[in-house]
Amino acid sequence: MDRKTNTLQEIETITLGHYNQNAADFWRGTQDHDVSQNYAAFLAPFPEDSKLDILDLGCGPGRDVYYFKTLGHRPVGLDGSEVFCRMAQAYTGCRILQQNFLSLDLPYQAFDGIFANAALFHVPSRELPRVLNQLYATLRPNGILFMSNPRGNGEGWSGNRYGHYMQVDRCERFLADAGFNMLDFYYRPPGKPLHEQPWLAVTAIKPS
Repeated sequence: MDRKTNTLQEIETITLGHYNQNAADFWRGTQDHDVSQNYAAFLAPFPEDSKLDILDLGCGPGRDVYYFKTLGHRPVGLDGSEVFCRMAQAYTGCRILQQNFLSLDLPYQAFDGIFANAALFHVPSRELPRVLNQLYATLRPNGILFMSNPRGNGEGWSGNRYGHYMQVDRCERFLADAGFNMLDFYYRPPGKPLHEQPWLAVTAIKPS
């Protein structure tokens, strides 16, 4: 298959196939990752003691859904991988939606926040504006979108996973075009020099 001429469906099918085939290894490799910095950044804009309707976009096997549930929030997971969705449902007992990022069907103004950890970089650049518009629509006014993605320039394949890599200025332009205001950003992991921080984390708000 010529990777230069992949259709959107092929990009999605190959990437999701990778996760379906490697779901158990992915879970073992990520379940103990310390993402407390990302949780704190996502929840910081909300009033203390809020009980939130949260969409975990790209929830994988359910690690973050479970965490938000333990805090008393009302998380809903979403993933395109049917294997991840089964794992997340069993692990969390929460509602898990099996939807592909390129064909989302989300209710209007249903969520206070969207937690998209290591997820949206799988959306090709030509489709990202439409996807961000859909996320904007499903957020309530003053809703928060958190994104954490590998930073870089360009897009393409890494093995059987497609990635669209951005620096903060380009990310901010995509968000602004969809109506979001960027609140803050940082690089991960914390405490490292910049060249050892491959992750860009961004919080943005849907203005009231």
